[in-house]
Amino acid sequence: MSNKDNIFSSPIDNIGNFSFDENVVEVFPDMIQRSVPGYSNIVSAIGMLAERFVKPNSVIYDLGCSLGASTLSIRRNIQQEGCKIISVDNSKAMVERCKLHVNAYRSDTPVEVLEADIRDIAIKDASMVVLNFTLQFLSPDDRQNLLEKIYAGLRPGGILILSEKYVFEDQNANDLLIDLHHDFKRANGYSELEVSQKRSAIENVLIPDSIPKHKERLQQIGFSTVEVWFQCFNFGSMFAIK
Repeated sequence: MSNKDNIFSSPIDNIGNFSFDENVVEVFPDMIQRSVPGYSNIVSAIGMLAERFVKPNSVIYDLGCSLGASTLSIRRNIQQEGCKIISVDNSKAMVERCKLHVNAYRSDTPVEVLEADIRDIAIKDASMVVLNFTLQFLSPDDRQNLLEKIYAGLRPGGILILSEKYVFEDQNANDLLIDLHHDFKRANGYSELEVSQKRSAIENVLIPDSIPKHKERLQQIGFSTVEVWFQCFNFGSMFAIK
């Protein structure tokens, strides 16, 4: 059972940039469920998509794997033989805990958990790549290069899952969806102080793109099919098929 997220429950004099450190790891399952609308639905559906798209003797990449929720969902649903999952995160604390979660469940599909920068990972012979709320934490200048590398490493017919927080070009819509997200967090027990301090900590770390920006970039790279398959407020998930 997860510890309750109270990281921002007391006043902080100097709020630094948010990082996925040991304190976050201890409360991450609670934090993500109470902060990201639809997160559990997305993770479950990633497993369903794995059942459809993972091919025999291929590699599946979970880039920015955190504690391994998507990795485990994929592994539970793989029906093919000879597959391997490579799960990557740059947080040492996340990787150590992810390895424990992965090793707690037996499976015929091996999982390699790596502590590394996802920009340095070679993508080869992939039938599925997952970026589940990961790309948004990269510098905007690095996003195109990573997506191009993923496209090049995907087999024909392979799928990329890209879950993100979105910004909206219509300012009224954007403000409303931000407010609804904050209402969602309050409904899940976060105080005004927690909402405010978390927003201050993450605003320079998480730089969202718009849905049209994502679509345009993925289509320009060469993906044949690009679409949003899930959205709740200003959070959602897209698939891109090569």
